[in-house]
Amino acid sequence: MQMLVIAITGGIGSGKSTVADFFKSKGAPVVDTDAIARQLVQPNSPLLNRIIEEFGRDYLDTDGHLKRKALGRLIFADPAARDKLEKLMHPAIHAEVVQKLKELKEPYCLVLIPLLARSKHAYPYDRILVVDAPEQIQVQRTVQRDQHDPEFVRQIMGTQPSRQELLAIADDVLDNSGDLDALALAVDKLHRQYLALATRQS
Repeated sequence: MQMLVIAITGGIGSGKSTVADFFKSKGAPVVDTDAIARQLVQPNSPLLNRIIEEFGRDYLDTDGHLKRKALGRLIFADPAARDKLEKLMHPAIHAEVVQKLKELKEPYCLVLIPLLARSKHAYPYDRILVVDAPEQIQVQRTVQRDQHDPEFVRQIMGTQPSRQELLAIADDVLDNSGDLDALALAVDKLHRQYLALATRQS
């Protein structure tokens, strides 16, 4: 049976990870590109070594871990640096996603790709699910979660696809402006829809 692959994306603070967790509770596997990225830059890994060669040892802490927040501030402020990092990271992430998908046997799965709308790499998927929330809610959630100041969060948002760009590529839109109960109901509806699509596709 051919597995249905759903790409899940959305802006910072839209609630992508929360939505992914709801799908996991339904038994749907989630391949998380952010988690893969963290695994690929463990201390002494080849990819981390290449990043440090490019950006300097100031981005390593005393234990040999990547200073993710410091590098994040650099790439959000410097498009050329962001492009350099993406050219290092994305081919490795893409290869790992493809490998993980080969190992799955469920009717459908989700691949969490935050910047799908602007990705230069052709990740495998059959449909795109966009998790949507108003910008003010995105800012509030991110400030609360990451302890960033609102101005920095808006700066991050300025480097990401806009709501309009995201909605333009969506096959499915999940409104995450309400409470968790409403979100759970919306996920349950999509779960049943994806199971039906997977059955028709097989």
